[in-house]
Amino acid sequence: MREYQRVADAVAGEIAAGRLRPGDRLPPQRRFARDHGIAGSTAARVYRELARRGLTVGEVGRGTFVRATEGPAAGPALSDDPAGQRVNLELNHPVVPEQAALLAEGLGGLLRADVLDAALRPVGPAGTPRARAAAAALLARAGWRPRPERVLFTGNGRQAISAAVAALVPPGGRLGAEEFTYPVLKSIAGRLGVTVVPLAVDGDGVRPDAVTAAHRTARLHAVYVQPTLHNPLSLTMPPARRAELAATLRHLDLTAVEDAVWGFLDRDTPPLAALAPERTVVVDSLSKRVAPGLTAGFAVVPDALVAPVEVAVRSGGWTPSGFALEAAVRWQSDGRLDALVEAKREEVARRQGLARRHLAGFALRTDPRSCFCWWKLPPAWRADLFVAAAARRGIAVTPGSAFASDPRRTPDAVRLGLASPPPDTLARALTTLATLARTTPEDHVPS
Repeated sequence: MREYQRVADAVAGEIAAGRLRPGDRLPPQRRFARDHGIAGSTAARVYRELARRGLTVGEVGRGTFVRATEGPAAGPALSDDPAGQRVNLELNHPVVPEQAALLAEGLGGLLRADVLDAALRPVGPAGTPRARAAAAALLARAGWRPRPERVLFTGNGRQAISAAVAALVPPGGRLGAEEFTYPVLKSIAGRLGVTVVPLAVDGDGVRPDAVTAAHRTARLHAVYVQPTLHNPLSLTMPPARRAELAATLRHLDLTAVEDAVWGFLDRDTPPLAALAPERTVVVDSLSKRVAPGLTAGFAVVPDALVAPVEVAVRSGGWTPSGFALEAAVRWQSDGRLDALVEAKREEVARRQGLARRHLAGFALRTDPRSCFCWWKLPPAWRADLFVAAAARRGIAVTPGSAFASDPRRTPDAVRLGLASPPPDTLARALTTLATLARTTPEDHVPS
């Protein structure tokens, strides 16, 4: 046995015996090496081995901590789930029972050989005139309707975000984003060589003064915002804040990438683009409205940015599927998408009722129209410990740190995606999580 394995086994024994308890912080690696009489490189291997075994978790700027462990006091699990499958509250794709039948009925004409042949041909970012007109109708809400000629298409919503960021922010540039934001944005920015700059948020959404302060520190090239049903906080900017943010964009000569992927669940709030059309690129997709397996992304682009965004789409290889666009055109024209969206709104309200009922008394931030909720955990729980304990009960939840624009931030909160599991499974999972949250990590140390 190698030395690092021997030392890791000794630490694992301390954890199993309860002498190192969930949430305890291990010493810095240099001190650990000195205390155990080993080299610094060996200490680093020990810490990696402990993490590999799932016994510890490391947090940037805070150190290495003992994870929660399973024990006789673990509390209820989802043992009544006959399949014994994990309940995934990380994924968040709203689906309703009548969805497949409703959509299938609208595809009959598309399966004719001549029509299918045309739909399977490649299309460019501009799509087709029919697709642009259908997309403009699909994206319209609360009195706002984009001009069809300003709509570009990508393969999915992530690609629409990528194209917008690539067109607006040069490699090495700075992109402002809410302090808690869509995790994929950070990956996109990293691949493009873009720095994400955290922007403070309050109860009304991103603060315009934070945008101004960040821009004065060092130039921002653009900002990314989710002003409607923000993921993960479920915030929706009120009209006054939207107007203030629009004025700030104009004053600072900035463009916003407005992620409107959840906007279809809020029929009453126009996008930021309604106030600053020349300063906003709206990105959206079919995946939440329709189904995750049928993807098409949309970018509503100011006139001055149509060419650079189109170039970014082509150079990134992010052009759309003609079949997906043709299917969307047909579903939009015969009213099936409107019916599907209405059914999803009703289902979201039902699931929010489950969350309010089963998590009553806890610190939840959510919205009746939202597919998720942000749960500030009780003081006894750190997010990583709660995520690990939930996983041992067959439930996957997302730690708040996954959404932090600043990697040094580790909020003791989790996001629960409510949209994907069947309602009865969701209710059991919420009950299990509530029971877990009423305990402490120490309750689950093996005796």
